[in-house]
Amino acid sequence: MFEDIEKVLFSEEDIKKKVRELGGKISKDYKGKDLLLISVLRGGVVFLADLIRHISIPVSVDFMAISSYGSTTESLGVVKLLKDLEESIDKKHVLVVEDIIDTGLTLNYLLRNLQSRHPASLKVCALLDKSVRRIVDIPIDYKGFDVPDVFVVGYGLDYEQKYRNLPFIGILKPEVYGE
Repeated sequence: MFEDIEKVLFSEEDIKKKVRELGGKISKDYKGKDLLLISVLRGGVVFLADLIRHISIPVSVDFMAISSYGSTTESLGVVKLLKDLEESIDKKHVLVVEDIIDTGLTLNYLLRNLQSRHPASLKVCALLDKSVRRIVDIPIDYKGFDVPDVFVVGYGLDYEQKYRNLPFIGILKPEVYGE
């Protein structure tokens, strides 16, 4: 598995430090408010699990699953809701926790969907921002790292369901995914 990695972009220590920092900011900003974290399955789960351990206020968690990639490396621009929330977000403070924001098409769909459910507030926390590929402007309220236009895996991010368990974020060798 490690032989498929061209380069480590963010080490395990880099990630731990950034997640701790984001958790502190979120705790401060939402102090005294009921916060619901929504993770987008599957990639966001590792980030969410670490992030909630660094949030010092009470939080609730829910999950959504959406798809826009299929088995390709390019966003198809068509979003399919695979799993919806278990509870209502009406009048709740909602923070969407994402692993990576790429074109913004998928997250734009998700935010419009969630906004129609009348939350008290709706913000975004993303570990990775690949803004160089952005098609739709998405406000990122809490951002971990900017990433260049490379295919990244690890720390929840995958290629064909592999590499999610890497403790770092690395650049996948192009020959692995056929480029």
